[in-house]
Amino acid sequence: MSSKKTAANKRTARAVSIPVPRLYLATPLISDPAALLMQLHDVLTGFDVAAVLLRLAQTDERSMISRVKAIAPVVQQAGAALLIDQHHDIVARAGADGAHVSGIEAMQEAMPSLKPERILGVGALHTRHDAMVAGEAGADYVLFGELDAEGQRPSPEAIFERLQWWAETFEPPGVGYAATLEETALFAATGTDFIMTADFIWNDARGPQAALADVMAIIAQSHAKAFAPATAEQD
Repeated sequence: MSSKKTAANKRTARAVSIPVPRLYLATPLISDPAALLMQLHDVLTGFDVAAVLLRLAQTDERSMISRVKAIAPVVQQAGAALLIDQHHDIVARAGADGAHVSGIEAMQEAMPSLKPERILGVGALHTRHDAMVAGEAGADYVLFGELDAEGQRPSPEAIFERLQWWAETFEPPGVGYAATLEETALFAATGTDFIMTADFIWNDARGPQAALADVMAIIAQSHAKAFAPATAEQD
């Protein structure tokens, strides 16, 4: 089945009930899971986090699997999905729910080992065509706005445009990578399904719980401002 709808049909359907984006929380690079585990339980039980992207510091395969096994139960028992960043080949052995990969080639490589039992998300989609190829091929979500290998990313305005286009036109969920609190507000007004937060959450001097409380509040405010009038018109 095609993942593409006409923009008009998708816009009409979403106008009736456009849900508030859920959180997709990316971890720092993890070499020792102990420090993360101290924070993760409280974060996951205190907020509606749909998924956690586990970023693993490079080491041998056995050590990476051990790190995932230490973290997976905490995430999954809280009702969130645990995805591994890039290392799709260890997902099944480590007990994770899926993987996030970068680019069409990596998606095609990961597809046989993950689908249909596990989640496969795709980022590094630099063009609209790449995003459409990923969606049509069966990606469970597409991510817009993350850093590339050189640490560069599109402008917030460009990410906003891409998220809005995807939300209005395609069925698979879209995810907006927000590098700042202000970007979470901007992307919440696109109709996207998820917002990924990463380093600024963990680097907040108040701790990740205080940072996530701000994120949740500003997402709700921005979403209400963007979509409440459209919902009222349906009534």
